[in-house]
Amino acid sequence: MSTAVPIVLAGARGHGRWHLDNIRRLQDKGIVRLAGICELTPLGADELPEGLGSPEQSADFGALLDATGASVAVICTPIPTHTDLALTAARRGVHILLEKPPAPSYAEFRRMADGVAEAGVVCQIGFQSLGSGAVPAIRTLMAEGAIGEIVGIGGAGAWARTEAYYRRAPWAGKRRLNGVDVIDGVLTNPLAHTVATALALGGTVHAEDVTAIETELLRANAIESDDTSCVRVTTAHGPQIVVAATLCAEDPDDPYVVVHGEHGRITFWYKQDRVLLQRANHGPEEYEYGRTDLLENLVEHLTDGTALLVTPDATGAFMKVVEAIRLAPDPAPLPDEAWQLLPGEPDEQRRVVPGIDGLVAAAADTLALYSELGAPWTPEARTKEVST
Repeated sequence: MSTAVPIVLAGARGHGRWHLDNIRRLQDKGIVRLAGICELTPLGADELPEGLGSPEQSADFGALLDATGASVAVICTPIPTHTDLALTAARRGVHILLEKPPAPSYAEFRRMADGVAEAGVVCQIGFQSLGSGAVPAIRTLMAEGAIGEIVGIGGAGAWARTEAYYRRAPWAGKRRLNGVDVIDGVLTNPLAHTVATALALGGTVHAEDVTAIETELLRANAIESDDTSCVRVTTAHGPQIVVAATLCAEDPDDPYVVVHGEHGRITFWYKQDRVLLQRANHGPEEYEYGRTDLLENLVEHLTDGTALLVTPDATGAFMKVVEAIRLAPDPAPLPDEAWQLLPGEPDEQRRVVPGIDGLVAAAADTLALYSELGAPWTPEARTKEVST
């Protein structure tokens, strides 16, 4: 269809496969057309979902954008490449869907956001959970006083990753690679949505909304970065936010954000778009919401002016958390007795931290850090960064 928006996807393997399937879905609706794929090694026919045709392929992103006349670029590449690729697109007048985290440092984030604004193009940051209809619905419940005055917001993510997960790419589990920031930690990448969603519900989205950040960064795996961490964000106007996360869960479960009020709580399982409202003198109420796809929202913004859901500026507070984690001392290794290696095939072996599932939930529930909950392995891991 002639009105279909031409798209180039940079990074079509790994998580990029999700984008390929999503582009195929939108192409079937006549909204977009996959014009090109940027990969260091071209995709084979077996790697391309059926029905996507024969998009042009090149390892040169700029040349591919020029050759295809793309209007939108989806960037799903290693974290340290995000800023330069986004600016390559912006200078050509190409609009952008940029995967999270948008950048590995606040300086790189500002370089990207300022360059995009200067070029006059639109950039959507890929926090898919912020496309959930649950987010504005919860904000309305909070504003209407459904659970009384808001006393804080907790986030909990208890996931599992194998040791092989950290061997999937040279930058995996790194804080820096060849002198360049990566910051591939549990709170900044795999469970970044938990942090971003908690901040969004609290109305703490801009960088200047953040007044202080405390971090406790730990690791059970033999990596540079953190895999078991918690963070407390103090805000200028909104409630205090505590997010705890691990990739070493005993019994992995869906992450969630919980809003604590004087007279109740609202729990949001953001991967399911499911909300549970519990309040005094009422039975529990459960709701499920639809979700707006962020690429579809970006295209609708370009074609009919629909409001963009996740602008770079709306991720400024999240990037302040990334920056605090970047500036914190390197994550403390957990003592050997604090974790166990689960038996299994070599590629399926993973490290678990006994008791961590309960600690993650308790942190979200009580807005306390691991050290304040009495975890024996935390005291030296704690750092406080006060934003300027």
